[in-house]
Amino acid sequence: MIVSVLLFLVSLIGAAIAMSSPVWSDLILLAGPSVIASIFILFAEARKWINAKGRLPSRSIVIDGSNVMYWHDGTPRIECVQEAVRCLAELGFRPGVMFDANAGHLLAGTYRSAKAMSKLLDLPLESVMVVPKGSPADPYILKAAREMGAPVISNDRFREWARDYPEVAEPGHVVGGGYRQGRLWFDFDLEGKGLRAA
Repeated sequence: MIVSVLLFLVSLIGAAIAMSSPVWSDLILLAGPSVIASIFILFAEARKWINAKGRLPSRSIVIDGSNVMYWHDGTPRIECVQEAVRCLAELGFRPGVMFDANAGHLLAGTYRSAKAMSKLLDLPLESVMVVPKGSPADPYILKAAREMGAPVISNDRFREWARDYPEVAEPGHVVGGGYRQGRLWFDFDLEGKGLRAA
């Protein structure tokens, strides 16, 4: 936004100089179109800024993919995780998703790597993790959430990890959810805005 304002001001000054003296009149050939172009750029930037002001700031959130995939009817479905990712992104979050190693087998009958899962979720590879075989995803999820200062989306209460990660007992750190009447919902209140259903 600052650059577009500066561009507009410099173009305006150039146009004023071009009109003030016949010696500089040729400068209007450059300054005139620059003023018009900078006005369009300034309006476009202003619109983006105004739209962004109405949204919550983008912040990280960790999704327990192996938990969320069961939310619809107890059957593992990638669509549940896809919808959670989409809804949380629309609410202004940057979602990251972690899965147990067996998630691919449960969803498609075969192992699925983080790369394959990231394609299914339409997320960058760095936003998706499939933990190594034989390791539970829970400590990876809780460690990532701690490092990013992010909440966790899961119906798991992580009680067995509460000693190492006491923050799981803090309100709002682990956010549950599910489906009601076919609609996805999350059990949180975003900054008093009452956004409980997505």
